[in-house]
Amino acid sequence: MGMRCRISRSVLIGIRRISADAAPHEACGLLFGEPDAITAFQAAENVAQTPETRFELDPSALFAALRAERAGGPRIVGYWHSHPSGDARPSATDAAMAAPDRKLWVIVAGKEVTCWRAVEGGVVHERFDPIDLRERFGADLR
Repeated sequence: MGMRCRISRSVLIGIRRISADAAPHEACGLLFGEPDAITAFQAAENVAQTPETRFELDPSALFAALRAERAGGPRIVGYWHSHPSGDARPSATDAAMAAPDRKLWVIVAGKEVTCWRAVEGGVVHERFDPIDLRERFGADLR
């Protein structure tokens, strides 16, 4: 596959901690950086009707981040959310929600953190291709 993405340690620590605190609800938020490097994150409220099994980003947080990006602020490179059930693969629900816009989707399940790119005809649910996620200082996360 060859696709790689680096992620800063502070992002990893932050999304793991927020995900653990939110359980049994799914936590979620935005990722910032470049298409191959996640350098910052933001947590957002999960406004889904059933936050135990799905996530829906608070639209106001997304719109604010999009406005900031247009004004020269941090670039939104994707989304993160947790799977409190412990499976770090994208679900069929995730695939149904994801536009094939090449954005990164990071999933946190306990200590495991995986990364996927939302594409047309992906290998998982025909929507996601796996991305090799590496900590910014070179260590492999597997």
